[in-house]
Amino acid sequence: MITQRERTLVLIKPDGVQRSLIGEIIQRYERAGLKLAALKFFVPNEDLVQKHYLSFDGWLEAVGTKSIAAYEKKDLRSPFATPVECGQAVLKRLIKYLSSGPVVAMIWEGNQAAGIVRKITGGTEPLTSDVGTIRGDFTIDSYSLADTDDRAVRNLIHASGSPSEAEKEIPIWFDKSDIMDYNLIQEKILYDVNLDGIKE
Repeated sequence: MITQRERTLVLIKPDGVQRSLIGEIIQRYERAGLKLAALKFFVPNEDLVQKHYLSFDGWLEAVGTKSIAAYEKKDLRSPFATPVECGQAVLKRLIKYLSSGPVVAMIWEGNQAAGIVRKITGGTEPLTSDVGTIRGDFTIDSYSLADTDDRAVRNLIHASGSPSEAEKEIPIWFDKSDIMDYNLIQEKILYDVNLDGIKE
């Protein structure tokens, strides 16, 4: 794939919508030079959210293992017998969270789009996200507070972790006919090698 045509999935989650951050979030990606290729605003059902997370083989076990390790790091004993059981509990929280209200589903396109979006978005846990990132600037939730409340961490956005993840996630949220192919004037500045045609 030509990197300037790389596409990635972004979901503004229900907390981002309820916090009236849609415009701010979109502006951050636009300012970086990414191009919006698709957008939907709707309430996803539980089946769609489950399909999204379980589209990756071994997701339950991987997430469960990571969560158990986080318990151990805090000198706590995991309440779950196995990583898969822990992963199922995480999935249940995520399904409840993501289907609780409207989301904005988007596809962003540009050079190394997945990596750029992740950098702008910030780390998964808002509390430890860098200042200047969306999560670092606009929310203060943490894993420990989410665990105390038995809910998913409210981190405003889902962003594909890599181009390969995006390739799996995009078809879950969008049909091919939803994705726009168009020219954006700023692409001349970003990608035209010789900057031909700038002068009148």
